[in-house]
Amino acid sequence: MMRKWLNIETFAVLAGLCMIVYILFAKPFVGVADNGDFLRIMNSIGLNYYDGAESYEDRFFGFAHQYFAYDSFFRGFYPSSQLLIVAAARLIGSLFHPAAFDIRMLGALYGLLLLAATWVLIRANKYGSRVAAVVLALCLLLVFYDIGYLAYFNSLFGEPVSLVFMLLSIGFGLWLAHQERPSKKVLWLFFIAVFFLTTSKIQNAPVGIAFALIGLRFMKLRDDFSWRRLTMWLSVSLCAISVILYAVAPKDLKHINLYQTVFYGILNGSPDVNGDLKELGLPERLSVLAGTNYFQPGTAIKQDDPSLQADFYDRVSHKDVLFFYLKHPSRLISIMEYAAENGMSIRPSYLGSYTKSENKPAGALNYTYSAWSQFKSKYMPGSLLFIVLFYVVYYLIAIIEYIRYWDTPSRIRNELLMLIGLVGLFSFLIPILGDGQADIGKHLFMFNVCFDMMLAVSVVWLVYQIVNLRVFRRRNRYYY
Repeated sequence: MMRKWLNIETFAVLAGLCMIVYILFAKPFVGVADNGDFLRIMNSIGLNYYDGAESYEDRFFGFAHQYFAYDSFFRGFYPSSQLLIVAAARLIGSLFHPAAFDIRMLGALYGLLLLAATWVLIRANKYGSRVAAVVLALCLLLVFYDIGYLAYFNSLFGEPVSLVFMLLSIGFGLWLAHQERPSKKVLWLFFIAVFFLTTSKIQNAPVGIAFALIGLRFMKLRDDFSWRRLTMWLSVSLCAISVILYAVAPKDLKHINLYQTVFYGILNGSPDVNGDLKELGLPERLSVLAGTNYFQPGTAIKQDDPSLQADFYDRVSHKDVLFFYLKHPSRLISIMEYAAENGMSIRPSYLGSYTKSENKPAGALNYTYSAWSQFKSKYMPGSLLFIVLFYVVYYLIAIIEYIRYWDTPSRIRNELLMLIGLVGLFSFLIPILGDGQADIGKHLFMFNVCFDMMLAVSVVWLVYQIVNLRVFRRRNRYYY
């Protein structure tokens, strides 16, 4: 019985557990400061700031917060699967600490999900080579247990939901593709993980459609009618949910994103502001807002001025923004280059890690176990050319492997690995088209997750090829 648990995935989970406990639960407290986004979740799930008299400087950007006050539910509503996880943490927290909500309860739930993703990913990929499985475990522990990722767990940001459920979605998908007779239980787990991923943020809505197409591919894994019917039903449902999620997005949030996209995106540094406004069908009087963001005080026209409804919000949409960039590809490339410059930082440097009680400067970051995030931000090229070249090489190898295993179940595994890159591409472009240059580093979090997953896949694939080559040579020597 003991031998059953002495395996690579168990050791990886134990090592990951130690890291989570040390980073998230040992002193000093580590989290991520609020930039104002917490209110969306707090208003929906019945939480509030613990210190009502706290100054703006102490509440936002500079310091993280461990405790939050309990409040009434649904003072507002933000549609997100994150609400389910925060609600569970809130319920458990109220039982153990009724005086205040300890954010570490939420961090613990995210930690358990990350450990589950680690176990599933290694379990689903250890059969080809034990050496490659060990390398996969090391990659997961080095990259996704970095404080740059884990610090988000002790916060009310939606980023941890995207991280853990992206890993779980790919893990369950690979597990399904590996099984001789795929189980409906794992199929359900795959679609549940994708549901949480897709509905965690509005910008993830297109991801659901991509995963729904992969879900349809699972129909070929079994011949029985009940399997195919279930797979079809789950895939179509996921696609519908993705469309509905965007359709029911709060109007205020759509207005914010639209304002950022146009005034802090297209018109920010534009060589011809009036010309761009004309092309978008907007009045020239709005030129005074070029380069401003939605939360900036003292603008010539207030962002919520009633006149903007008719002159701006009713006249333009994200579709118009997309067509504008298609007509001006050089402008799109320029903003993509700006995004690439900020695309190798896992966590924003302007959001502090410590509580104020630690007596650290406002905005101070904790660098415990940060080898990967530090290496990535300091030494990995933050350029569009580097990202494009990496994608070209990744997909070139993926297509070769896909053709090589055309008539085997491995082709679906390869499709899943190619899907990681596609999700990364969505996550790179959507912030540009949906929020301009506003907070671009943080909005590229999901791109970072996918990019790091692609790197891990590349390293494991390379090790697997080396191991297979050595085995092949050894066999040839023995044969001759």
